Amino acid sequence: MKGYLISLWNLLDPLYYVCSRLIHPPCEGAERNIFRVRLTQYKGKNIVLSDGTPINKNDTLVKIHLHNARILKELKGIKSEIKKAKIIYRYVQHSLPGVEVYIRSCSDEVKGIIGITLLNKGCERLGFEIVDISNPIYKWFKWTAFLPIGILSNKNGSIGYFLKHQQPNYLFMSTKKLSNMYKH
Repeated sequence: MKGYLISLWNLLDPLYYVCSRLIHPPCEGAERNIFRVRLTQYKGKNIVLSDGTPINKNDTLVKIHLHNARILKELKGIKSEIKKAKIIYRYVQHSLPGVEVYIRSCSDEVKGIIGITLLNKGCERLGFEIVDISNPIYKWFKWTAFLPIGILSNKNGSIGYFLKHQQPNYLFMSTKKLSNMYKH
């Protein structure tokens, strides 16, 4: 059943891609970039990142979206959760230089990147900062939106683990930190 749902998702994904105004940033090497990106205006609470970069309401950020349909398709035969995590980690690591190139081609006003994810273990090693979503309604909305991904990616399809252990969070990285870590 999971295989059919993933196939259906892959069929519908191009429509989502067009409607969401996402683009693929460049990527080094043979693999396509695992992110799809777009410029956005930040609407959350004001924060200051560890490098001193303030992120305020209406600041311009690059919103990063993992290409979930591709990830689910490529990881569907892998049983080990550790192996899946390592593969996703490598995809992100190889894709961030392309995001950095995209930002350089945009505007000097871009303060950083933002993403919302359930996959936040190991993010700090990649340079991200994890910030809780403070608005409970928005957090519930994002959790609900991630529910199908959580069920499809869980090895036994159990919703119980997802309900107990998965919470969406913001991931931030300043443009300065992104350039320091990933500029080539």
